[in-house]
Amino acid sequence: MLDTKPLLFPSSFPAISRGLLQTLQVNLGYLCNLSCTHCHVNAGPKRTELMDLPTVDLVLSYVDRHAIKCVDLTGGAPEMNPHFRYLVRELKRRGVEVIDRCNLTVLLEPGFEDLATFLAQYDVRIVASLPCYEAKNVAEQRGKGVYESSVEALKILNGLGYGDQGHLSLDLVYNPNGAFLPPPQAALEQDYKRELKAAHGIHFDQLLTITNMPISRFGSVLESKGKFQYYLELLKDNFSEQNLTNVMCKSLISVDWQGYVYDCDFNQMLEMPLKLIQQDAIVTDKPRLHLRDILDSDLAGQSIQIAEHCYGCTAGQGSSCGGALD
Repeated sequence: MLDTKPLLFPSSFPAISRGLLQTLQVNLGYLCNLSCTHCHVNAGPKRTELMDLPTVDLVLSYVDRHAIKCVDLTGGAPEMNPHFRYLVRELKRRGVEVIDRCNLTVLLEPGFEDLATFLAQYDVRIVASLPCYEAKNVAEQRGKGVYESSVEALKILNGLGYGDQGHLSLDLVYNPNGAFLPPPQAALEQDYKRELKAAHGIHFDQLLTITNMPISRFGSVLESKGKFQYYLELLKDNFSEQNLTNVMCKSLISVDWQGYVYDCDFNQMLEMPLKLIQQDAIVTDKPRLHLRDILDSDLAGQSIQIAEHCYGCTAGQGSSCGGALD
């Protein structure tokens, strides 16, 4: 895989700083039953990195110390971590909202047949990747047969009450399958709802459009096709200053499978760790901060680590783990 990180520096992206921490995004590991072309984590079936139980308990300690209200579980396929259900149970016992970044097909994997029921039982919000409502485009991004498996999984979730505009929330995620920005989120959501209902009787709550970042696997694909600089210029040409107000890194920190902390999931993949600065001096000489290092730290006002990929979150309608920003 081509390393595109050096192409992201130096950066002209404006300096930004943190606000109130609201969400803890936890990457439970890179193991996944799929290998998608747009995956910025480079997840796949052969990855072995998984968060261990002591680190999971440290996550719970951080939640307790900082009264975190939302924990966003991601991967890989986060459900494939052996401690996933323990973490969900403990978070829900604390009254924390839990988001599961689900690829849908994992619900059909051997040994995971009861996973959908578990998620419903604990009122876990599901944010599921479905990059298109047509089979052809999904196959191009995620592999042959993934669309059909995703449809089957969505029907299972609908049968449990997900996507009925009730307490069981089911959101779908759209990622472009090329070097272009997502279309307007609201209009595309109506297309998704119409087509999925007509073809399969499927319903869901919201569609979230997320811009592909020019890093990791997608960045390598762009570079190999000679489109990296074109895509980066596309992001920069569509920069919208108003999106700076709501970028997700202002209210979120990302924790990797080992417990190290970053300003966002994308910085995690670029190995750009969160910095803790007090009185104009870096607090520690450690190359990267661990969750245990910031258990008692207030991160409000801290500078966020930036590079050229940050234009992906501010281009056009904006992009975050919660979809468009505007």
